[in-house]
Amino acid sequence: MSKTILITGCSSGLGYDAAHGLKQRGWRVFATCRKEADCARLRGEGLESFRLDYASSESIDAAVAEVLGRTGGTLDALYNNGAFALPGAVEDLPREGLREIYETNLFGVHELSCKIIPVMRAQGHGRIINCSSVLGLVPMRWRGAYSSTKFALEGLTDTLRIEMRDTPIHIITVEPGPITSDIRKNSIGPFERHVNWQASPRRAQYEDSLLKRLYTPTEGPDRFELPASAVTKKLIHALESARPKPRYFVTTPTYLMAAARRILPTRLLDWLIAKS
Repeated sequence: MSKTILITGCSSGLGYDAAHGLKQRGWRVFATCRKEADCARLRGEGLESFRLDYASSESIDAAVAEVLGRTGGTLDALYNNGAFALPGAVEDLPREGLREIYETNLFGVHELSCKIIPVMRAQGHGRIINCSSVLGLVPMRWRGAYSSTKFALEGLTDTLRIEMRDTPIHIITVEPGPITSDIRKNSIGPFERHVNWQASPRRAQYEDSLLKRLYTPTEGPDRFELPASAVTKKLIHALESARPKPRYFVTTPTYLMAAARRILPTRLLDWLIAKS
């Protein structure tokens, strides 16, 4: 029988590529999205797709029930990929904006994982793979909300990995860097909802930097940017290796920043990040 995997955030980018890539390798993929219209599109492409919204416990419960109903109560792997960004200076981030991004990027991931762990315990095997980011290793300006959720996810995942050592469940982190996706475009809505940049003391900096990056179409990939398939390649190793690594880095900046965090003094690392 095909191995089964539940993937979140499959409407585009990393999740979309992973869903199709794993299906081609013979996995039975449950490709979930937040919006039903995206699920319908994926079903038209031959994927098994239904809604899962991390921000809703009811949606998580329904999705888990759907998966277990289709498999007879088992699931080999969970790939927690879904997330969004809320750009803006930290001093301009309102509490409700942080609450919204944490509900999706951290609390929903945690809740879904905790509902899948008993299934994997009962069947005697399983892998939970959490998609973090280079921004879970080091911060960058304008990305405080997103980076803080990924720092929190790193801590939660590392602790879970240690706690699950006495079980047959592997806990793995994937660390992408700059990857081609719609995350920048999708961050415009949360930014416009929550960040009053016009009233910020950093208004001129917004106009000179962040607004241009958000609203100006790019002429090509950023430096070091890789396609989503680069993440899928590491995901396949995490899923199919007999001895998966605890974490997988993707892209040159991720390797560099992981090393820099270990060896550079904080002030020098701050200077390096600020210059980049």
